[in-house]
Amino acid sequence: MSRWGITIPLPGVPLAQHRRIVEELADLGYTDIWTSEKAGTDAFTPLALASQWAEQLRLGTAVASVYTRGPALLAMNAATLAGLAPGRFVLGIGASSQVIVQRWNAGEYATPLRRVRDTLLFLRSALGGEKVTETYETFSVSGFRLEYAVDPPPPIALAALRPEMLRLAAKEADGVITNWLAPGDVRQIREVVGQSVELVARVFVCPTADGALARRLGRRLIAEYLTVPAYAAFQNWLGRGEVLKPMHDAWNRGDRCEALEMIPDEVVDDLIVHGAPEACRDRIQSYVDNGLSTPIIALVPTGDDPVGHVRSLGPPGIATAVRCEVSPEARRHPSMAR
Repeated sequence: MSRWGITIPLPGVPLAQHRRIVEELADLGYTDIWTSEKAGTDAFTPLALASQWAEQLRLGTAVASVYTRGPALLAMNAATLAGLAPGRFVLGIGASSQVIVQRWNAGEYATPLRRVRDTLLFLRSALGGEKVTETYETFSVSGFRLEYAVDPPPPIALAALRPEMLRLAAKEADGVITNWLAPGDVRQIREVVGQSVELVARVFVCPTADGALARRLGRRLIAEYLTVPAYAAFQNWLGRGEVLKPMHDAWNRGDRCEALEMIPDEVVDDLIVHGAPEACRDRIQSYVDNGLSTPIIALVPTGDDPVGHVRSLGPPGIATAVRCEVSPEARRHPSMAR
């Protein structure tokens, strides 16, 4: 069986209230917890908490930007998590986007491929216990060494969309992280990265039988993300350039409402998993069937209970069985069993 991940924090659930569901995840069939980093929580704090709530689960960042932290601080963040969860932490790094790096964090978003490569080289040395004095192409480090040994050093995965970054990830990293693809697109990614590397992808899931609602929410996400140049180029490489051109044209004119209307239903249905829980699980499994190693579910807020959605979206064959069992809470407190 492949791995099966969930993104935390869950939408609408304060981080401090996650312990209960995190403690259930392994029983529900989940193997992984992954975080993202945009404008909510940072990538590391939720994993620090989860490391103490669920000792069976693998933890990963998808992703921590190589621009918004200095190289040494990124190494320290990774070392902290690796110490809290020895052998269970994956450091996922990536270039992020110009909006996040430059507009929101006052950084310079330049030469992302080289910056990601240089950061990977530095982290390999630093997390391996070396004292690093090195001039890389995009930055220099002089005399840095972690105060505490990292044993074992965490694997490092790279976020990648297009062929050049995908090839770098497959060649130099321990895994590849990607995003915004349909099940059939996995094969195109595999043609570049090969079959042996772990391929991780965040999959947006909107668990509702209300197709109109799912498509409305999906269009908002698609317009928000796929108008970012890196994602636009990725979709063009995957073959959606022409069908998404009307959206881009309207967006560039400043007409956000028309941009949403220009997104075809078939694109939403390709890129957003939606439907009843059983249909969603089967759709996620189809990514695995096409070659994905680790799907990471990212819940799209529907106004319903996200914790209930997590309980219903575990791997096919496991989630159904678990729902028929007494919950871990009920086993600890028999009066809660119903």
